Amino acid sequence: MNESFIIPIITVNEDGISIFSEVDFTVEQRGGLFLTNQIPSKNFRIRKSDVGYTTDFHLTGDATFITIQKGSLKIELQNGESKIFTIGASFIAKDNLPETIVFNNKIHGHKASVVGNESLQAIHIKL
Repeated sequence: MNESFIIPIITVNEDGISIFSEVDFTVEQRGGLFLTNQIPSKNFRIRKSDVGYTTDFHLTGDATFITIQKGSLKIELQNGESKIFTIGASFIAKDNLPETIVFNNKIHGHKASVVGNESLQAIHIKL
């Protein structure tokens, strides 16, 4: 029995504007568990951010798989759309521009902020 694992993703449209979408990882049953194929990664970091932490609009360096361990992280796009990721939630940030488009922080990228009354702890895995 094959199933899938759907993860939210921040990527860019054809104009280089950051958008939310989803990526669907197919999984296969192996004994009593379901696994995806191996996904190559470069490194991982453990992140901590205090309540009230916020960023300016920016793009992702390397594509990054992020899993929230504690607290809540709000990701906001230029169009005002936002999602809040809480304990146990995961997403992939990979909104990079083609080399032909110059970054403009008024139209490109996303920003992040720690929301709620608990500091953030997350794992960042560079893909």
